[in-house]
Amino acid sequence: MRKSTLLLPALVIVAITVLSSVFIVDEREKALVLQFGRVVSVKEEPGLAFKIPLIQEVVRYDDRILSRDIDPLEITPSDDRRLVVDAFARYRITDVNRFRQAVGAGGIATAENRLDSILRAQTREILGSVSSNDILSSDRAALMLRIRNGAIADARALGITIIDVRLKRTDLPTENLDATFERMRAERVREATDERARGNEAAQRIRAQADRTVVELVSEAQREAEIIRGEADAERNGIFATAYGADPEFFEFYRSLNAYATSLQAGNSTMVLSPNNEFFNYLKSSDGKPAAAAQQ
Repeated sequence: MRKSTLLLPALVIVAITVLSSVFIVDEREKALVLQFGRVVSVKEEPGLAFKIPLIQEVVRYDDRILSRDIDPLEITPSDDRRLVVDAFARYRITDVNRFRQAVGAGGIATAENRLDSILRAQTREILGSVSSNDILSSDRAALMLRIRNGAIADARALGITIIDVRLKRTDLPTENLDATFERMRAERVREATDERARGNEAAQRIRAQADRTVVELVSEAQREAEIIRGEADAERNGIFATAYGADPEFFEFYRSLNAYATSLQAGNSTMVLSPNNEFFNYLKSSDGKPAAAAQQ
């Protein structure tokens, strides 16, 4: 009875000791075995591992690719046009021993603070050496690669490998937006004014050419009309001359009738002439001849 009473606590102590000396390393992490704060073993392979109970302790670190957002950073490119840059980085803890030595008990929080400083410094240096147009153009991919390459060496001292750096957003500072918009608006107004001026110049050129064409066409038409009218008048006069030559007496009679029809119309038949005027020769004739011929 006495032996069994002593055996049970001993078994419990042994079980506790065994359990406390065994730990599991997950495939998503790496582990350090510390003894009085000093690294005595690095466990990178997943599975069971052992440590000395009470004397040694286990510190675990994430072995996956981690992401870190950098607080918005205001930079001044080479053209003095300030920009606010929002970036993030992907990194991985590749040397847990060096990582522990660099950050101590602060762990991931301390490491990320130092990583922020490295990335901010590299971002200022790289983006400050180029113009804002380069940052906003397709060249930004090369700039992100330069930032990553520049930060790799400093991050390696922390036991960290930087995998990628990306610029999420690049904006103007809030206080500069209104001035920038006004400048853009003024540029667009100037371009529109230039376009209108060029359009008006072209319109005036076309209008002047059209006016000149109209004048030339009208002048040519009038010239041709005058030629045709002159030819027609000549032809008419020729016909009249031929007809007059064929029967002068009948032609004289015909002209007198036309003169009577034109002059002696309703409302226009009052005439003040001498009764002996030649105009009335055919009116005073009894046989259709002029009065002078009848008297003969």
